[in-house]
Amino acid sequence: MASTQQRPFVLIKFIIVVLLLGVVISLMSGLVFLFKDTNRSDSKRTLYALGIRIGLATALVLTIFYGLYTGELRLGTNAPWHSADRHETGFKRPGGAAPSRVSPDAIPTGPEPGEEKQESASSPEQ
Repeated sequence: MASTQQRPFVLIKFIIVVLLLGVVISLMSGLVFLFKDTNRSDSKRTLYALGIRIGLATALVLTIFYGLYTGELRLGTNAPWHSADRHETGFKRPGGAAPSRVSPDAIPTGPEPGEEKQESASSPEQ
């Protein structure tokens, strides 16, 4: 049984899916009305389908923004490759190689541009 904290997450995703299906159905019905009513100049069914689609698309965008604002939806952090414990679980790359763990200290760095000028500019006094 789902806990009460997980239920709103499922509800908002369900609402988004229903709104998206409504937009697609309205788009298809507008296309059908456009083809069927080409000979009738007084038909406004295509315009009504357009109005419904605009309303559903606006509700869809507002629902997504609400979900992102409240934290119920997260942008790009739910993917399996974003999990913090992938190294502990033995995550392997598709080629079979383990992920490389290079520490920042192991990367060689050259001299700083300012240091190089100071050394060449100063002449040894003898």
